[in-house]
Amino acid sequence: MANLKQRILEDGKVFPNNVLKVDSFLNHQIDPSVISDIADKIIAHYQGREITKIVTVEASGIAPSIIIAEKLGVPMVFAKKQQPSTLKDQAVYGSKVHSYTKDTDSFVIISKQYLSPDDKVLIIDDFLANGEAAMGLIDIVNQAQAEVVGVGICIEKSFQDGRQRILDAGVDLYSEVRIASLANSKVEFAEGH
Repeated sequence: MANLKQRILEDGKVFPNNVLKVDSFLNHQIDPSVISDIADKIIAHYQGREITKIVTVEASGIAPSIIIAEKLGVPMVFAKKQQPSTLKDQAVYGSKVHSYTKDTDSFVIISKQYLSPDDKVLIIDDFLANGEAAMGLIDIVNQAQAEVVGVGICIEKSFQDGRQRILDAGVDLYSEVRIASLANSKVEFAEGH
């Protein structure tokens, strides 16, 4: 069984409304060995695609993204959820993103100086549920006229529509772990990546 699956079974907690809490090892406290294992598998899937940038949205996607970027030797760019004063006078790409777990909307931005039409971008995130973050990042990469090489996800909730939205957009998707159900506080895994 994969390192991530083991940790989900051992340390993950299921909450109402199909929320899986993995903050003891993935998105609050970070277990570097879990992240490194996920990174290796995502990199293997996208091997040979000439990736030039890793893109994510703050904050939970940063940990896997930085490890993947370091292993590939490319920069990592994260979309900011608020425009800091240092970007007030700069041109930005932006897209509206709804957070499933927080039930909030954010207008995420990336400075135009960090994406160009020459970039081949791999989008990374910790979770895929309804696909809002991934679709927002795909929109931003498309605004930059860069190429979306694919989307790499740590944990996918396959019972929600995010996978289909990404595939319908014509984007390759790899999820290290796919969850078929969180019913009755029990994690059931789906087959495939």
